[in-house]
Amino acid sequence: MPDVIRLILDDHETFRTRFDELDKLRDDPAAAEAVWAPLAALLETHASAEENHFYPALLQHVEGSEDETKDAIGDHDEIRDGIRRAAAAEVGDDEWWAGISDAREANDEHLAEEERDDIPDFLRVASVELRQELGERFRTFESDHAHGRGLSGENKDPDDYVQHNN
Repeated sequence: MPDVIRLILDDHETFRTRFDELDKLRDDPAAAEAVWAPLAALLETHASAEENHFYPALLQHVEGSEDETKDAIGDHDEIRDGIRRAAAAEVGDDEWWAGISDAREANDEHLAEEERDDIPDFLRVASVELRQELGERFRTFESDHAHGRGLSGENKDPDDYVQHNN
């Protein structure tokens, strides 16, 4: 069974790789769009999977994780804002690239904080069995919502999220 932490970190590596690929495609909007479209969908699918499985578990098992969780949900919202900004622009124009840049900056911040704080905190308290159970649910969620299928992409209020998942 997959470990939820391994799945999260694998997605993080994919994000870094795809954003690096985009850097090399500034002069080829069609090729950049071919990288960006699936990346934008994966960013949403991953954020939603975390919001449905990882962060509720973090709140339940790590005492005092409310602020970390609020910050993570806020980061997800900023990533979504960048995705929407790019989606509202013409592929390849400056506004499109600005949206991608916004999403990347928010994502880079989120990955760093999650890898530095949230994941280590969870690893200290979560059993292998819990991580595997969550991993199976996380993997199933990502499969069921591949390419962002069925996900709204709407922002979530971090305070409301914590209140409803704590």
